[in-house]
Parts: sequence; C-alpha cells; structure tokens
Amino acid sequence: MDGFNAAVDALSGAVFMKVPVLGTQIELIVLYLALPMLFFTIWLGFPNLTAVGRALRILKAQPHAGEAKGDISQWGALSTALSGTIGLGNIAGVAVALTMGGPGAILWMFIIGWFAMTVKMAEVTLGLKYRVFDAQGHVHGGPMYVLKAVGAARGWPRAGLILGGLYAFFALFGAIPMVQVNQSFAQVKVVTGFGNGWAYGTMLAGAVALVTLGGAAWLGEVAKRLTPLKVAVYLVGVATVLILHAAAIPGALADIWHGAWNGQAATGGAVGAFVAGMRRAVFASEAGVGSAVMAHSLARVRHPVSEGLVALLEPLLGTMIVCALGGLALVVAGTWKGGLEGIAITSAAFAQVSPSFPWLLAVVVVLFAYSTLVAWGFYGLQAWGYLFGNGPRAQWTCKILYIVALPPAAAIDLGRVVGIVDSSFFLMAVPNVIALYLCAGELRRDVRDYLATPEEG
Repeated sequence: MDGFNAAVDALSGAVFMKVPVLGTQIELIVLYLALPMLFFTIWLGFPNLTAVGRALRILKAQPHAGEAKGDISQWGALSTALSGTIGLGNIAGVAVALTMGGPGAILWMFIIGWFAMTVKMAEVTLGLKYRVFDAQGHVHGGPMYVLKAVGAARGWPRAGLILGGLYAFFALFGAIPMVQVNQSFAQVKVVTGFGNGWAYGTMLAGAVALVTLGGAAWLGEVAKRLTPLKVAVYLVGVATVLILHAAAIPGALADIWHGAWNGQAATGGAVGAFVAGMRRAVFASEAGVGSAVMAHSLARVRHPVSEGLVALLEPLLGTMIVCALGGLALVVAGTWKGGLEGIAITSAAFAQVSPSFPWLLAVVVVLFAYSTLVAWGFYGLQAWGYLFGNGPRAQWTCKILYIVALPPAAAIDLGRVVGIVDSSFFLMAVPNVIALYLCAGELRRDVRDYLATPEEG
C-alpha cells in the first residue's frame, strides 16, 4: 500500500504542478481550464445568459424516435449526463472545497459553474457534430472521435489519432469514479455501523452490473427515473438545514462573499479559495473534461447545437444550484470547521436537524453514487470501444473490468481517492480543450447560424 500511495502522490504532484502568478503559487492545470471558460463565453456571445430559455424549450420539442438519428431522447441524454455529473462531487466535493479554500470557495464554484455552461455547450456541440454510427445504427461519440475527425480534416490524421487515443486512455481511468464508492460507504458506515468496505463495494458493483450489462437503453431509462429523485431528496435535506439555521444565512453569505476576495480563506487566501472552487467546480460540472459528451452523443437531434444548448443546463443545475445551496447549508451549520472531512461534514450538518437525517443522507449518497457509477460505466465503454473496438468480446471485457474495479475503492484512503480522480479528470481535459480551440471558428459559425433560425416545434 505504501508503494501505491507514493505513486498516487507522484501523479498528483505532476498533474497539479504549480507556477507563480502575481506572487502566488497556482496550479497550471487550473489556469488551463479557466482560460477556455472565459474565452468561449465571450467568443460565443454569452449563451449562458441569452440561450437558457431556448435550451429549456428544446426539451419540450425534442424529436421522437424515427424523426432524427440517435439512440435516446434529448431528455434521456441530459438525464444520463446529469447522472454522471450530479453525484457525490456535489455533496462530498462541496465539503472538500470548504476545507481546502474556506467559505469563499463556494462563491468561486458558483461563478465558475456559470462560465462552465458555455464550455459544456461547446464540447457537446462538437461531440454531436462528429459522432459516428456503426453498422447496426448505434451511436459512438466523445472527444476522442472529435479529435480524430478534426485532425483528419486539417491534414493531421496521425496527430488526431494520437490525441484521441490519449483522451480515451485517460478516460479509462477517469471512468472509475472511486469517490462515489468511497464516500457512499463512509456515510453508510456512519449510520449503520457496517464496516466491511469490500462487502459494500461488492454489493454496489453487483447493482451497477444489472444496468451496465444492459446497454444504453437501460442506462437512459434508469437515469430518467433516478436523477430527479436523487436531486429532490437531497435538496429537501439541504432546505431543512437552511430553515433550521435561517438566522445564520445573512452572516454565512457575508462569509462566502468576503472569503472569496480577502486573505481569510482556509489555505492561500483569495487565490486559495479560487483554486479550491475551481477544482471542485470542474469535478462537479465536468465542463472541459468532455465526459458528458459521450452521453449527449446518444441523443436524437436535428442539429448538433440543439443538444449543445441542452447540455448548457447541466452546470446550471448541478453546480450553480445544487452545489451552491449545499455549500451554503454547510457554512450555516458550521460543521466544516470541526476537523471532519468529506461526506462526514455533510452528515454532521444533517444531524443537527434530527438524528434520523443522516439516514436520509445515506439514501441520497447511495442514489447519487449508484447513478453516477452507472453513467460512468457507459463512458468507460465508449473510451474502450475507441481503443479496442466495439465488438461483443471487447465490450464484455470492458464491462467486467469496470465492475471488478469498483469494490477496492471503498477501502482506499479518501485523500488518495481524491488524488486519483482529480488527476484523471484533469488529464482528460488536456486533449479535450485542444479540440475546443481547434474548432473555435466553426463553433461560432454553427452556434450563430442555429440561433438565427426559428425554434423547433
């Protein structure tokens, strides 16, 4: 285990290498992801302000089966993507942001979530534009296919293949969401006393196998049913915490505001709050990482930008609403200052309402973990298919390896789990952001042309 921990620490150190900016050390990969969020928001004309209404209306007029190419509806694709996006990163991740950067990190998560809306729109639009269909008519998509197609179109076929292969390779590791298993087990252990992580991981892996082995149609159906339920149950708990501490809300909002701009953050002052908020916002929204492109590529659409606009809603719901409200609840409860870590901070806040509320949280985190594991199993399958083919043997090999990889995550130290997941996520972003910059011109043309046409339906 010492060798494993050393390897994880070395990987995290390389991925999160720091550079001096205005006299402060800041992680280079954070700047790498912050810049396209700002650039594409301006470049595409602030669609995170102007196009939200149209995105909502698209869901009302989405094409039915037979009216457009794709395996599932646009609502099903959004739900599948949200299953992977709205997970424990929105619960444990907010708690981690607080302990890393203080209350100010919550404001930065909110701000970065708003900019993330445009990046999510851009990467999904490209994913739909360059997705491919196999002989059976099934869809395969993701940043790796975008990189392959764009490289070929620009006369760099080898570079496109290499970049696409790198993305798929990183995604194989990033597609094992170990935090979901680890932190859901942590909460189950708190409320039940059940302490066998391997047994819990095995049971969760078995439940994931029921859907993962069933294919994309099953995935869409499960996602459509679980996503609204898990979010609603969690927000009920958060609202109850906020009502209980209603008198403390103005002071908490002041702490969040001042913590984002002054030197009182937990580590590193305002810059530390920004870095913590940035890392957790990327983990919560996955914008710039490109993972959700693989889910949205399944959608039945008449135009790629249509699904890009639908995807724009993901960071709005997952980061700007769910994360922000959850973060505010933890600040008013004050449990982030008690020396706890991860999901235990949220559990302690829920316990202030009632001794039974940690049980509610346990139900929520298991739902969040399960739906996220199911969605990411599909993402890993897309990456595996790009590298090794989509034949039955290759597909079954990937599914079995994914299921077998889940149980150990319940027994690994949280710090190392976060290191593995963060490193994999940010490595996926490297080739994906390159694709966004390469396609900046065509993205703006496509978005402007689509928004200039009458709305569907």
